[in-house]
Amino acid sequence: MSIWAGRITSALVVIILVEDASVNLFAPQLIEAEMSASGFPIELVPVLAALMLLCAVLYAYPRTSVLGAILVTGFFGGAISLHLRMGEIGSPPQLISLLIGVLAWLGLFLRDANVRTILPLRRLA
Repeated sequence: MSIWAGRITSALVVIILVEDASVNLFAPQLIEAEMSASGFPIELVPVLAALMLLCAVLYAYPRTSVLGAILVTGFFGGAISLHLRMGEIGSPPQLISLLIGVLAWLGLFLRDANVRTILPLRRLA
C-alpha cells in the first residue's frame, strides 16, 4: 500500500515540475511579471524550464530518483530563498515550494525501501 502511495505522491511531483516547465517554455508571458519582480531576466525562462525537466526526469527514473529528489529540493530551496530575499516571508510561493520538496522526499520514502533504510523514522513509545 505504501509503495502505491509513494508512486502517486512522486507522480504528483513530476506532474507539477513538467507543468511548470511547460508554462515556462510555451507561455513565458504568464510569468514575465514574476520574473521581473524577482530580478531574473526573462531570457532565463528556458534555462529554468530545462532544469525543472531535468529534475523531473531524474526523480521519475528509479535508478536516479535520489539524485532527482536532491535536485528538486535544491531547486525549490532556491525559490524559497529568493522569496525570502524579496521580503516575502511565509508567502504562497514559499509554502508551495516547501510542500513540493516535502512531497518529493515523502514519495521517495514511501516507494523506495533503500531510502527508508537510510532515513528511518522512529516511533515514540
